[in-house]
Formats: sequence, structure tokens, C-alpha cells
Amino acid sequence: MEFSVGILLLFASLLGSFIQRVCGFGFGIFIMTILPYLMPSYPEATALSGFLSLIQSSIVLISVRKHLFWKHLIGILLVFCIFSVIAIKFVSQSEDHTLKILLGVILILLSLYFLLFSGKINIKPNASWQFLLGGLSGTMGGLFGMHGPAAVIYFLSVEKTKEAYLAIAQAYFVLTNVYMSIFRANCGFVTSTVFISLLCCLPGIFIGIKIGKCVFDKIPQNTLKKIIYFYMIFAGLVSIFG
Repeated sequence: MEFSVGILLLFASLLGSFIQRVCGFGFGIFIMTILPYLMPSYPEATALSGFLSLIQSSIVLISVRKHLFWKHLIGILLVFCIFSVIAIKFVSQSEDHTLKILLGVILILLSLYFLLFSGKINIKPNASWQFLLGGLSGTMGGLFGMHGPAAVIYFLSVEKTKEAYLAIAQAYFVLTNVYMSIFRANCGFVTSTVFISLLCCLPGIFIGIKIGKCVFDKIPQNTLKKIIYFYMIFAGLVSIFG
């Protein structure tokens, strides 16, 4: 691996980890706008993203585990498992260019949703919403390695405190990334390049978590979210036309 690629992986993981620590999600969204251009193939990019998200979320979950409420997690998790397997199978049979275009479209649509409509839909912890958002989360996780946005919409709506939201979101990311990583390994996505890249990214993960924790109470969260969403739109356009 070239030195410059290693440095880019380090900084990408640092920024992604920072975003996740401040907002409770966003690591996969951010990192998958970069990894497809640094890794040899798109499946390897999703495998690396999954491993990094697993490590990052595990660290955060340890610190907020006492706020975890399992009841709101089980249903959406089961639906996720079904849809993610189908999506991962699709990735193994698809061209990288097609997936990058699809990723770009999804990023733009999600960004517009969060910017314009996120506070206008009443979501309840029932089977219908769990199936809809769990299915969308599983599909996005399997295709793009970023299953957070759909699940976050659900968790933000059903949890009453930000601590409970952060805990259930991180638990969801830990369990789903363990599941997808095992399945990706069986599909041959996990290569020696993925492990070497993972080692390059680990320092960035820890630094990003530390910085994110320090600034959590100092930066207006809504302002940071808007910056992220506009970046997602830009990244989506790059994925489509780049």
C-alpha cells in the first residue's frame, strides 16, 4: 500500500469517527464517500467500512451501555438481518461503477430528507415502522456499508433521551456490523488489503472519538448535522458524475 493512501485512510477514519461521536451516526456515510476510491474494489471498501464502524461503535457503547433499552432494538434488528443478506449477495454480482452511481443517488435523497422533512413525520415503535426502516437499513448496509441513516430515523423518534438514543444506535451498529462482516467474509470480501487498511485506520478511530467527545457539548448539533448533509449531497454528486 502506498504511504499516501495510508495517510488518507487515517484521516478519513478520524473524521468519520468524530462525526459518529458527535451525532451518534454518520461514520459509514462519510467513510463510504472515500473508501471506494482508495480500496481495490467496492466489496473490499464495504468490508473495511463495516470493521471500522464495529470498532468505533463498540468503544462508544461501552461508555453509554447503562442507557440501552433492548425492547426497541430487537424487531428492527431481525428485519435488518434478512434484507442485508440479500443486498450483500447483490453486491457480489454487481459492477463497482453501478454501485457508486446508486450510492450517489441514495446519499442525495437521504440528505434532502434530513434537511427538509426529518421533523415532520411521526414514527412510532410498531411493527410497520420497524419493517420499513429495518428493511431500508439492511439494504443500504449490504449495498453500501452505511446502514445508519434509516435506523437513526427510527431511534431518534422512539427514544426519549439523547443518552438512550446514543446507546441503542451504537448497540445496533455493533450487532449489525458483526453480522455483515461474517457474511462478507464468507463472500470473499475480506482480503489482506482490508486488514492492512484497518491497521492504518485504527489510530484515527481513537483520535476521532476523543476529539468528538470533547466538542460534543460545545458545537451546536443541528449546525454540524446540516454541514454533514450538505457534504453528503456533494459526495453523492461526485459518486454519480466522478
